[in-house]
Amino acid sequence: MSDIYTEGLLRRLLDAAIAAADPSVVLAAHLPEKPKGRCIVVGAGKSAASMARAVEKAWPDVPLSGVVVTRTGHSLPTEHIEVREAAHPVPDAAGAKAAEEIMALVAEAGPDDLILALISGGGSALTPMPKPPLTFDELVTVNKRLLSSGLSINEMNRVRRRLSLIHGGGLARAAGKSRIVTLAISDVPGDDPSAIASGPTVPDPTQDCDLSYLLGKLGPELPAAAAQLLSGGHEETPLRKVDFRLIATPQKSLEAAAKIAEESGVSALILGDAIEGEARELGIAMAGIAISAAKHHRPLTPPMVVISGGETTVTIGEAPPGRGGRNMEFLLSLAIALEGHPQITAIAADTDGIDGTEPAAGALITPTFLAEAKLRGLSPRDQLQNHDSYTILEQLGALVVTGPTLTNVNDFRAVLVT
Repeated sequence: MSDIYTEGLLRRLLDAAIAAADPSVVLAAHLPEKPKGRCIVVGAGKSAASMARAVEKAWPDVPLSGVVVTRTGHSLPTEHIEVREAAHPVPDAAGAKAAEEIMALVAEAGPDDLILALISGGGSALTPMPKPPLTFDELVTVNKRLLSSGLSINEMNRVRRRLSLIHGGGLARAAGKSRIVTLAISDVPGDDPSAIASGPTVPDPTQDCDLSYLLGKLGPELPAAAAQLLSGGHEETPLRKVDFRLIATPQKSLEAAAKIAEESGVSALILGDAIEGEARELGIAMAGIAISAAKHHRPLTPPMVVISGGETTVTIGEAPPGRGGRNMEFLLSLAIALEGHPQITAIAADTDGIDGTEPAAGALITPTFLAEAKLRGLSPRDQLQNHDSYTILEQLGALVVTGPTLTNVNDFRAVLVT
């Protein structure tokens, strides 16, 4: 395979994964029976605006109203459903205001109304509503700690649910006896409804658990109110049975990418849709699998591609980190482990179009990556040590820029062996 072909194929795999989670394509098939009264649409997440627009397109004859909140820059024009923008991953006042609007709307719903909750990844940070005695500023502090803690996404969401009035079923409790149908795009390993945007419409499965075992990872200066809420179990009003519908998942996106590969004559191995752990360690592991395929034709004979999803973590030490998200860190570690192997090319990206806080979805590395870095006097190992993957990938022209995709099924990684 030529370099142009391999790089083009990897980009088509990423595009297929994103397209499989496009609300404009997948949402309509999951809508419930139309309500007798109004349809109040609320939602939060990186896909909230595109999901709201898809509802309007599918139900032009239904009286629609409501508010959804999405990440700044991820908005779309809508006719009836208002779209708010707020900060992510660290909450801001705009998100707090949107959360209050959403809770007020569902509390006003009548018995003949339908509350349609549109939930996707990022919704936790976009709808901050601290549980007393925690204050908003203290909640922001906790969120900053979470992002650098090295906790898994599921552990982070256990903390977020415990500290919030809207998550862990809080939105559903505010709705009283009104009918709620949740349409969700999963961005979490295992597709656990309580973990997607911290589960605003579903019960918190850890509400009776003592979460104080997580305090050590959040640092000694954690706000006292947060430590109090995390210690011991906390009873909540039981929720009735929830109508929760997944409209897109990481696995479906990986399968869509695998189909494109196989149609191109490349065997595909889906390693898993729920892979967690340190990004740099996964880079070493997937490099080992690719090298084995090139040398021993196991687990598959080349040309072949290993595909995986899930959400890795990057644990930041005491030193201030450089720039880059978990997918870029994965790729930099992978490139170092591959040592310029001539048969292996790889891509990794966040399907929402933003890896961490950088203006790129991820990157694509080729067999010449290390040689090009050396020619420019760059040290991939030093950049990895400093969590500064974005800087070197940008300098070597390896970034993949998609812009906001308006969906989110988490990370996509593909390692191609020719």
